[in-house]
Amino acid sequence: MSERDSRPFNKRACGFLIAGAFILLVIVVAALKETPPPVAVTDAVSPLPPRRVDLIPPVFDAQSYYQTIIDNNLFRPLGWTPPRPKEPYRLIGTIHPTDDRTPPKSILQSTSKSLYCISSANEM
Repeated sequence: MSERDSRPFNKRACGFLIAGAFILLVIVVAALKETPPPVAVTDAVSPLPPRRVDLIPPVFDAQSYYQTIIDNNLFRPLGWTPPRPKEPYRLIGTIHPTDDRTPPKSILQSTSKSLYCISSANEM
């Protein structure tokens, strides 16, 4: 066996290992120099005001917390929108009297049936 085969690394590989170790050492030393030294704690007055500690936890509102889950059901198809609520009445017109003794009136139409009803301001 020759001398060249008995070494596990050749000269070039050893040089790369030594250069890599040196570069790593330089990086570690530079990182240690950049960290600021620890600040000594003294009894001097702090420029920041003391933090207020609330002993009472905030009230948990379960209804508003779960409303997102209720509104956006996981099992509804994509693009689903809630049906538009149908109004029970439709305003047809209003009557404004000229004298003070007659109350104002409104004319409403029921959307479920085709009936007209007249309501007075005193009834509302």
